[in-house]
Amino acid sequence: MIKPYKSSLLEGSVVKSLLKLSIPIVLTNILQSTYQLTDMFWVGRIGATAVAAVSLSFPIIFLLTSLGAGFSIAGTVLVAQYTGQRSFSKVNLISGQAFFVMTLFSFFISIIGYYLTPSVINLMGGDKEMNDLAIDYLQISLYGLFFTYSYVMFQSLFRGVGNVRAPLIIVLITITLNFILDPLLITGWGPFPAYGVNGAAYATIITQGIAAVLGIYLMVKGQSGLHLKWHHLKPVAHEIHQIIKLGLPASAEQSTRALSMMLMMFIVASFGVTGTAAYGVGARVLSFVIIPSLGFSMATSTIVGQNIGASQNERARKSAYAACGIIFGTLTAIGIVLIFSAHHLMEIFIPNSPIVQAEGARFIQIISLTFGLIGVQQVVSGALRGGGSTLSAMLLAMTTLWVFRFPLAYVLSNHTSLEVEGVWWAFCISNILAGILSWLVLSRSDWVKDVTSPMVGENF
Repeated sequence: MIKPYKSSLLEGSVVKSLLKLSIPIVLTNILQSTYQLTDMFWVGRIGATAVAAVSLSFPIIFLLTSLGAGFSIAGTVLVAQYTGQRSFSKVNLISGQAFFVMTLFSFFISIIGYYLTPSVINLMGGDKEMNDLAIDYLQISLYGLFFTYSYVMFQSLFRGVGNVRAPLIIVLITITLNFILDPLLITGWGPFPAYGVNGAAYATIITQGIAAVLGIYLMVKGQSGLHLKWHHLKPVAHEIHQIIKLGLPASAEQSTRALSMMLMMFIVASFGVTGTAAYGVGARVLSFVIIPSLGFSMATSTIVGQNIGASQNERARKSAYAACGIIFGTLTAIGIVLIFSAHHLMEIFIPNSPIVQAEGARFIQIISLTFGLIGVQQVVSGALRGGGSTLSAMLLAMTTLWVFRFPLAYVLSNHTSLEVEGVWWAFCISNILAGILSWLVLSRSDWVKDVTSPMVGENF
């Protein structure tokens, strides 16, 4: 019998527990973000059209990944709460069932996505050269969607038991490999042909495939807090029901974020290659900057989930408030620094396009001071998920993106003299409104739910 992974998330300083769990997650997410940043760096050497093509594809890849991410979130919540209860047989069973659901879903989404890709890309309104590059890149990426889902899933399950070191080590290995493969496959060298934009997709499939194999190996080996066996993968109706019930709202939340990015790209693409490339690079810089909030959000989900499982609801609440305070201060400070360094960042990624550099820098500068509020929203969403309120997290995301951001972006860009800059201001205003709304939601008392309880399971 495997020994449970040792975790001290149920006692001691709340801040210490948060930092102990979140720092490795943040480091892991930083490494993961270098996938896109490294891709963009080398693709940028090809030209602005190549960058725009990858930028056009990214929201769709994010959307398809997000559809499956909800099941990994459900796995985190259930594994965390069962870990808090010290019910480790249930932890392994839920992990196996989550992988079973994810595998079926990944193949379904891959097939549907592959055949819909040309229609969706052409609908987004770019020019033919950009669209053709984006279609090829996206269809190649879909070959590896199972690896992407597995990559996300094993990290989520490890986090649920409090093991954040194993994902960090695996990601470090695969990122190093991606750093080597990108220039070889994108620009070519020696015996390696230059695949251009498609080379970035090939490199990602290879490295995420390796990461998925390593993660599954650790779970089967039983050295990481989880010990999967074949019988854990045999479908069990009750556990699958739990995963789907929690996972569908979480998938809807993540998909809402991704779909919003894609629709924002529809607006931006109407302003040509300059606006599209500026948005693509600026959005990637933004995704890199808010990594601390994602790390604290994931850590908060685990801590809240384990403490609720252990019937320590007040400690769960304190953890959520502490995480909000830390992330607000951290990201606000980062935002101030970026106001003065935005132009330099853009010069790194688009070295030969001064117009794109200026527009992208403007985007970053306009939203920089709202980074802290983005962090609050992310952490509150993490707390809601850990507390079993995945539906509330979904509604919060939908309100932020569909009630605040998208209408503002459309009106300001198409019905004022701001044009594409109106999209940047829509981000800023919606971040402020979302931060306020998130704090109000966290102040309520009904977001804490023990989803492993039979009574709650029937009524939630």
